[in-house]
Amino acid sequence: MDATELAYAGIAKQAELIAAGEVSSRELVDLYLERIERYDGQLNAFRVVLGERARMEADQADARRGAGGESSQRPLLGVPIAVKDEIDVAGEVTTHGTNAYGDPARADAEVVRRVRAAGAVIIGKTHMPEFGMFPFTESATFGVTRNPWNPERSTGGSSGGSAAAVAAGLAGAALAGDGGGSIRIPAARCGLFGLKPQRARVPLAPHIDAWYGLAVRGVLTRSVTDSAYFLDAIAAGPQDPGAPPAPERPFLQAAGEPIPRLRIAVSTRLPPSPLTRLHPEHRAAVEETAELLRSLGHEVNVREVDHGPLAPPLEFVPRYLRGIHDEAGAMPHPERLERRTRAMAFIGGLIPPALVERVRARESQIAARYNAALADHDVLLTPVFPAPAPELGGLEGRGWLWTSTAASSIVPYCVPWNVTGQPACSVPAGFGSNGLPRSVQLVGRPNDEATLISLAAQIEAERPWAQDRPPGFS
Repeated sequence: MDATELAYAGIAKQAELIAAGEVSSRELVDLYLERIERYDGQLNAFRVVLGERARMEADQADARRGAGGESSQRPLLGVPIAVKDEIDVAGEVTTHGTNAYGDPARADAEVVRRVRAAGAVIIGKTHMPEFGMFPFTESATFGVTRNPWNPERSTGGSSGGSAAAVAAGLAGAALAGDGGGSIRIPAARCGLFGLKPQRARVPLAPHIDAWYGLAVRGVLTRSVTDSAYFLDAIAAGPQDPGAPPAPERPFLQAAGEPIPRLRIAVSTRLPPSPLTRLHPEHRAAVEETAELLRSLGHEVNVREVDHGPLAPPLEFVPRYLRGIHDEAGAMPHPERLERRTRAMAFIGGLIPPALVERVRARESQIAARYNAALADHDVLLTPVFPAPAPELGGLEGRGWLWTSTAASSIVPYCVPWNVTGQPACSVPAGFGSNGLPRSVQLVGRPNDEATLISLAAQIEAERPWAQDRPPGFS
């Protein structure tokens, strides 16, 4: 396998090659470090690259493999992984996309500890907007992160650095987070598979219950198999409060099994808003996917989601704004925050905790409204976002109201499932007339990532998107 093929091979294949001795972890780390040096100047995906530390960890992984018996116990042995810069890596600062950070983290976050326990090598930390507040990856401190498919377009956000790194072959997978679409949106912008797992499936510790239950951890990968492989590899460990029961079978098994006939609901309805319209090419992506699913034997019916009377929904906004207020207040240097962030943190401080608790107490009723279509269907199919990726820089220097209004026009299909906590994923669906990736969203019933993985894998078999690579990154 040549160097470019290896860079794009994905973590499951890379783990297999390392276990078989066909490639070493050090060779793979050196390959990615060389690609980062060559390409990241065009993208700005990485906030920090842990070159020497990664090489040392790779050498240790190779020594473990040489000693025998490690591969079965460490399914990610020697595989390089990138980490979004809101997740603690011991000895490195966690910036949360801001200049207001303080001292380096004293310990790994629980998900990073699990990644290391599975044998992976941490290769670097990726960019995000301040506190992951927005569905684009631009900040006054760290600049803009560019989309590998078109460097003048947004990667989406907030996990835009992670998405750019994986899409351009600078890492096989990257840890990400999703509080309102921040895994699914950059996955869709960059042509990746992005699964938002069930709430607390992947631990948030030490930042438990971030954004009052809206936020989850996950991973961005090129293929469904890689995401399933990753989730299985890090499954063991201390659980956050409210963690779901373990799946009945490994997710990798779900990705490889024949899937039974499903009932699939389709909804393209947006919440009421004068600012948001569904672009015809994104509607077409949903319609084409619905036809594909029918051709595969599934029953597909139109069942529109009841979004409620307002956009963005009242059940999301109090948790979101109060969460921003809390994160801003925890920063050692809040005076360094962007002006719009300080404004939103102030507004969040006006939201009484009792209101947040009342909203959370109504979650089951809210979920019942959103999930009416899933009462008699297995999966819901929707767009990921209404419009194609915007050009970079349009929100630079804008105030909180302008930026928030623009953000709210991007996330309406995503935020309901952060409110309910159930799994949802972004699945590539070809390319638009502008050459940028298109995607659709699949939403599953609570705790049912397995069905999403199975269905997404079936779609991938018909549309093998992992073979598509952005031009200029071979």
